[in-house]
Amino acid sequence: MRASVAAGLLLVGWLIARHAAEWEHADVFAWASLAIGMVYGLRAAWESLRERVVDIDVLMVVGAGAAAAIGHAEEGATLLFLFVLAGALEELAMERTRREIEALHALMPTEAVVFREGAWTTCDLSDLRAGDRIRLRPGDRAPTDARVSVGSTAFDQSAITGESMPRGVAPGDDIYAGTINVDDPIEAVVSRPAVESSLSRILDLVTRAREQREPVQRTIDRLSQPYATGVMAVSAVLFVLWWTWLGRTWQDSMYTAITFLIVASPCALVIATPTATLAAIARAARGGVLFKGGQSIERLANVGAVCFDKTGTLTLGRPKLTQVHPVAWSSGEELLSIAAGLERDSTHPIATAVREAAQDRGIAPAEVHDFDHTTGRGMTGTVNGHRVSLGSYTHAERIIPVCLRGRVQEVLERIQGRGDLGVVVAQSRDVEAGDGQAAVLIMSDIVRPGAAEMVRRLHDLGIRPLRMLTGDNRLTAQRVASRLGLDRFDAELLPEDKVAAVRDTKAAMEGTGRRGRRLGVAVIGDGVNDAPALAASDIAIGIGSIGSDAALESADVVLLSDDLAAVPWAIELARRTRRKIRFNLSLALSIIFVMAMLTVIGSIVGRPVTLTLGVLAHEGGTLLVVLNSLLLLGVKPYAPSAVARTADDRRHADANARGTPAGATAANG
Repeated sequence: MRASVAAGLLLVGWLIARHAAEWEHADVFAWASLAIGMVYGLRAAWESLRERVVDIDVLMVVGAGAAAAIGHAEEGATLLFLFVLAGALEELAMERTRREIEALHALMPTEAVVFREGAWTTCDLSDLRAGDRIRLRPGDRAPTDARVSVGSTAFDQSAITGESMPRGVAPGDDIYAGTINVDDPIEAVVSRPAVESSLSRILDLVTRAREQREPVQRTIDRLSQPYATGVMAVSAVLFVLWWTWLGRTWQDSMYTAITFLIVASPCALVIATPTATLAAIARAARGGVLFKGGQSIERLANVGAVCFDKTGTLTLGRPKLTQVHPVAWSSGEELLSIAAGLERDSTHPIATAVREAAQDRGIAPAEVHDFDHTTGRGMTGTVNGHRVSLGSYTHAERIIPVCLRGRVQEVLERIQGRGDLGVVVAQSRDVEAGDGQAAVLIMSDIVRPGAAEMVRRLHDLGIRPLRMLTGDNRLTAQRVASRLGLDRFDAELLPEDKVAAVRDTKAAMEGTGRRGRRLGVAVIGDGVNDAPALAASDIAIGIGSIGSDAALESADVVLLSDDLAAVPWAIELARRTRRKIRFNLSLALSIIFVMAMLTVIGSIVGRPVTLTLGVLAHEGGTLLVVLNSLLLLGVKPYAPSAVARTADDRRHADANARGTPAGATAANG
């Protein structure tokens, strides 16, 4: 508003002065515009001087006042108008980045429906405590982190993680603050108060990230005060030299000194880095990626190699039934029905894989009686009067028909030889007579959807080597690395071995960057088991970490979704941000250097740079820097990988199949 009023008065004065030059009071509007600019400029300059700081505000007020003193009130007014306008636009740019970030605050509801004293009631978020029962209807946002207790539904996490597809949840699954229930009503038990929720921690991290400075920005901040003082001193020296040595009038000498002071002021230089950094942090946060400040952006942009954890990062981290080998079993449906019946109530990952496979094929679990469980070995029971067993070969051997035992062992050896897991299922009628059946369920830790595409895109970005570090056996590691096209893998590693591998990779990257510098090494893991390797890296990246305290605290960059497509996107965004900062700095320095030289040389040869041109170059450079940085907010989101959501659907469908009351209480309450 203040810039608009000053501009209006300045424009009126300029038009009157141009078309009514005979009116001696035509410059009154220019003086009025200057006065308005001084009202706002003097306040900021006085605050700086009270702290014994000579900054840009002081330089601009001195320049405008000196211009008016030598009879150029309109140019002084132009300077203050453009300075105020540039400041307003900078503030708008910062405000836009703040809005991008603070949009996360809008995800928090103001109240929750909680069960207290035998009835459902509404309470403020601050009143929620761990252990409270809450109800979430379709369309409700989760008020805090909680665990589903009754019902199955799907939650939209896109505003936090950037994921395009809702995530299915069932009893026992976690839900996170700010996510939206898009399907059926559920009940949940509060895991932690709202102020300690995952969303609150994310907001805190983003807020802290905005306050951090990149190394180049810290240097600029440190030098800006002596630089501004130096500009003031050089301008004073120019005035004295031009007046005494070159014999110019004091008005001409002052005009040259003022022009130099304006064009050499570091407005664009000071704003070049923070505008780009804040825009990148805001854009990344909207896409489900947390940059913990400018240093994280710079280090990520410098990455030349990546070391991956395998389990839970490149793979799903849980077994999946990939093949059924019927050594001697007449019906595949009967086999899976018996296996699912034996695993009906187990929470073991293998049991989940068996139930999911049966669910996919529409096979109902068999009724199992006389159930017996041997921890770490397997399950045994009775189906239709026959003993059945599932588990290790040792556990099932006693009911495997004698004639089939050798063949079962051969199959297991073949499976284990290629890095897979074999689970034996047997049914006995008469073991000695060979009356019975046996089969092997082949389990694999499935490569995460999108992992191969991520590897290809990282290679396209010139990032090599891509190295997998795992404690798993060599055969399994080799299979995963080969399928993904990784450059190298290391297996059967202890935590200290992973640290050594990261250090070896860092040593191999010496001299690979520009001017012989070392490119950085990133480590991607879950933030818990890989903590030593993450600490040894140049930049630690936590993936799929919306609910992980360890990853949120230990990683430099946090990917809130489990979509690996976010990894190359985050690196590309960091590199684009670095290019923006370099362009901004180059532009700002070029304008300062060129205009300062033109001002001095032009004055010497009798072709002085006008104050108006100096003002336009100075403030125009600042505006270009701001607008260039804001382009980062328009970076396209990453294209999501074909991440299968059917596993989540299976999970709550499986919960219903086991007899969990799917939303009965929530729906009726």
